[in-house]
Amino acid sequence: MKNLLFQLIICCFFISLLSLVACNSGPVRDRNRVYMPDMGYPLSYSDATDGYDFLKKEGINYVKHPVSGTIYRGESLPVNIKKDLPGDTTQYFLSNSIKNPINSLTPFEYKETERLYLIYCGICHGKNIDGNGPLYNGGSGPFPAKPATLVGDIYYDMFTEGRMYYSVTFGKNLMGSYATLLTREQRWKIIYYIKQKQLEDLAKKNPNDGNKVNNVSKVYNVRANKNGGFPTKKRNLKKL
Repeated sequence: MKNLLFQLIICCFFISLLSLVACNSGPVRDRNRVYMPDMGYPLSYSDATDGYDFLKKEGINYVKHPVSGTIYRGESLPVNIKKDLPGDTTQYFLSNSIKNPINSLTPFEYKETERLYLIYCGICHGKNIDGNGPLYNGGSGPFPAKPATLVGDIYYDMFTEGRMYYSVTFGKNLMGSYATLLTREQRWKIIYYIKQKQLEDLAKKNPNDGNKVNNVSKVYNVRANKNGGFPTKKRNLKKL
């Protein structure tokens, strides 16, 4: 019995040895087909490198710049407004004609937009959007000048949504750009949120004047057209 078991072990050993020799004998064969070549030879190149010369050798023309008129994947609500050059306000004036594509928010979206406002805007403009954020803190904060009172000041109540979008996207005066921190949709939602707070504040102050509350943007747009852009002096806005 032991001899038989020993013989079986020896036979299995020699069969395995012969199999290994047979598989590796002869010239190395060059396979002309690859299963799933994209995984076998991934083209993991970055646009910031110059690793596309091999494409030109193959007769493939590759341009690193995105196709004109396209937007980033996941990005939506494009706006055809560019940042003004230093000393120029052409695009800033044109932004007054842009309408907010967001005309409503679900309860969940409203709470999320409020959260985003508190994170990115509240530090300057305050949780009540009155310009009294932690950086100003009633004059005792690190900011010597009070940020814009977006709710409670008729001058800012009549800012068009497009003008607000320009300021949030490209920055204005001491305010920097938030284009890298908030998507287009998030920026529009925050502007809608602020506009709703402005209307709520106007409704409290003018409970018997619904037209004044509902037509603030309309009044502003009329004055913007008459002045060739938008009013620049607060005293022109005291009376509606």
